[in-house]
Amino acid sequence: MRPNVTSRCASRRALTRAGFTLIEILVVIAVIAILASLVAPNVFQHVGTARSTTARSQVEMLATALDAYRLDNGHYPSTAQGLTALVGAPSDEPGANWRGPYLRRAVPLDPWGKPYVYRYPGEANPAGFDLLSFGADGRAGGDGENADILGWQ
Repeated sequence: MRPNVTSRCASRRALTRAGFTLIEILVVIAVIAILASLVAPNVFQHVGTARSTTARSQVEMLATALDAYRLDNGHYPSTAQGLTALVGAPSDEPGANWRGPYLRRAVPLDPWGKPYVYRYPGEANPAGFDLLSFGADGRAGGDGENADILGWQ
């Protein structure tokens, strides 16, 4: 039995029409580019906010660890001992009350890759300690993503 000629022609037309034309592909790429140009600024706008929120959370976590250190030793680590006293016992600690480590991991850098500033006794908080991050620009002051993250506010 011989196949029908019209069904053979129809199957050939279907095979030749199976792909996309260059125009169709260019239109899809243009639509994707337009959507990306509208959505990307909104996504990247929130990255700075996320970093500031992370810095606030880390400052709170470090402050809690510093309070635990003070409960064991009767005082906060000195500025010279720094935040590393939360991870390893300082060699110049007079008492043997250090019961750390007070952090599970090494002292983190701020979300912008810079170390947190720690001072004891504090300049802004003389009764306690100063713990802060200078934000994205690494300098005092600023606003937005460059704003300082202060542990006493």
